[in-house]
Amino acid sequence: MSAAPDVLRLTGYAHGGGCACKIPPGELESVVAGLLGPAVAPAVPGAQLLVGLEDGDDAAVVRVEGGRAVVATADFFTPVVDDPYDWGRIAAANALSDVYATGAEPLVALNLLCWPRGVLPMEVAGRVLEGGLAVAREAGCVVAGGHSVDDPEPKYGMAVTGLADPDALLRNDAGRAGVPLSLTKPLGIGVLNSRHKATGEVFAQAVAAMTTLNRDASRAALAAGARCATDVTGFGLLGHLYKLARASGVSAVVDAAAVPYLDGARRALADGYVSGGTRRNLDWVRPHTSSSLPEEELLLLADAQTSGGLLVAGEVPGAPVVGELVPRQDAVLLVR
Repeated sequence: MSAAPDVLRLTGYAHGGGCACKIPPGELESVVAGLLGPAVAPAVPGAQLLVGLEDGDDAAVVRVEGGRAVVATADFFTPVVDDPYDWGRIAAANALSDVYATGAEPLVALNLLCWPRGVLPMEVAGRVLEGGLAVAREAGCVVAGGHSVDDPEPKYGMAVTGLADPDALLRNDAGRAGVPLSLTKPLGIGVLNSRHKATGEVFAQAVAAMTTLNRDASRAALAAGARCATDVTGFGLLGHLYKLARASGVSAVVDAAAVPYLDGARRALADGYVSGGTRRNLDWVRPHTSSSLPEEELLLLADAQTSGGLLVAGEVPGAPVVGELVPRQDAVLLVR
């Protein structure tokens, strides 16, 4: 369905959309590598950094006194859909996903809003914030203010703090050979969002996927005994799986035929709606990948997702198994 001519096209005010706007993973790693210096003594007695920059996990985790761990993350991006309320919902679900991807429960969130106040009405910004608040309430997470700046390009997201059991975390470096890989949401969000940005067509199935919290998937993964997971967002399935396998010292086999996709994703790919971020994802993992699959299939597996599902080392009830972890091979990713 195409947008009416008088509908505000929020995606037209951004150079890209959603998590496809992330800085390419190779460039980002070269920058943050210089930040991995000696550990700094914590200001809070008894605090211990459990998860930091080293393996590109979804959030930072600090053990504190009382047998708890504090989880902290921040995530924001440009409009991924034209409807401001839906954009707010998507951005909030995406930010909360970083907390769920560690096995934590969100506690409090702060809004992060960048707005071209001389270009877009503040009433539209209000709808974005309403959408974010609705999803935070669904998650049982308090929204306690935030920060805003006047910016030429609209951006929205949240900084989220959560709590976890330090002995039952989901993390990138805990994968072990012989364990299956489960994916809790279908892929294809990126190509559908690219089509939406170019044409105004609305894809309800993509909005539904992006606004679905990863809360239940996280809880199910922990209940099944999983200790290794990541969420699938801007670096695509292949990019996030590469980081997980590399951190865990294993290789990962992907059964491409078992990977689920949203309706319309393959058509969007065939019609050329592939973001630059997706192409950069594939370029980044290609030197570490062994596959005879066609380029189109690999692009779908590298498709930059926004508020995607969890990729769990372990079986999650109701989620398809899309591969497995195996002992380290010459290639980190084996896509078949």
